[in-house]
Amino acid sequence: MEKGRFSGWLAALEVEMRACFPDPPPALVPFYGMMAYHLGWQDASFRPIEGRVGKRLRPLLCLLAAEAVGGEWERALPAAAAVELVHNFSLIHDDIEDRSSLRRGRPTVWSLWGVPQALNAGDALFTLARSALLRLRRYGFPAETILEAIAFLDRAILRLCEGQYLDLAFEGRLDVDEVAYLEMIAAKTAALLEAALELGALLGGGDAATIAALRTYGYSLGMAFQVQDDILGVWGQEERTGKPWAADIVERKLGLPAVYALERAGPAGRSTLEQVYGGKGAVTEAEVAAVLAVLEEVGSRSYAEKVAARYCEEALEALRRLPAGPAQEALEEVARSLLGREE
Repeated sequence: MEKGRFSGWLAALEVEMRACFPDPPPALVPFYGMMAYHLGWQDASFRPIEGRVGKRLRPLLCLLAAEAVGGEWERALPAAAAVELVHNFSLIHDDIEDRSSLRRGRPTVWSLWGVPQALNAGDALFTLARSALLRLRRYGFPAETILEAIAFLDRAILRLCEGQYLDLAFEGRLDVDEVAYLEMIAAKTAALLEAALELGALLGGGDAATIAALRTYGYSLGMAFQVQDDILGVWGQEERTGKPWAADIVERKLGLPAVYALERAGPAGRSTLEQVYGGKGAVTEAEVAAVLAVLEEVGSRSYAEKVAARYCEEALEALRRLPAGPAQEALEEVARSLLGREE
């Protein structure tokens, strides 16, 4: 999706997100500065910058959903801000749990200020996200609608945490099959995308049928997005992804390509995978090459691409239940752009 088409939307989103933050006293400037750093608004010395702020995919989808059902996208801005803040709370915690030292080409919050303060910053973003939904009162939404929006978001947050639990529980295990893996990413990745679309459709005045269609679109889009991310985690280029080459192999992360290979590889290939993914210490270049050879042998990349394409088609099918229009076309473009993306 060409973000230039939505520059006004993104600018309004940034204003809404910043409005969710209080004006801190001097003693708390570093506290809120850590969050602003992670969001790409400040550098590590808490000076304003125009840094990489991420794709902003989830909030844009929220705003597009509101317009797709005949509403005004501006009225969904608090929900879009809430979704993006939840996403970033999860990223701060995810970086800690994965011991990731880089995010968007910069040191992660925990690597600069330590795990305890990073946990605290992530918790604060979580709280600000929920508070953001209360700003819907400024747009004249009734209490019942705001409560329903809060319920949508809370359900997604719980699912996200469930998915993260499963992801961590799968570490070091070589018996994770494709069904279990897909259930995990449905919670960890797809749930928040579902909520973004649900919230936009709700606040745009959509009926039950259109909300359900956009929920399905969000779920399928999230699944396609994560599977494509798994592909990039193995075969993506560092200059595009911001992560080291074959990062998922180096980090022993079981994405769909590895899960598929563990189920399909012969004795020699499975032995290679077990030695690398079940091993300790740093993964060597020779081990990376050996894993890549096994993935190539069983056709892991081709299979993962087919899975991503299937979920993408399911997302497009859900969109066909909506009235035609610019927002529906933009949502279709988002789904199609996921296939073959390089970052």
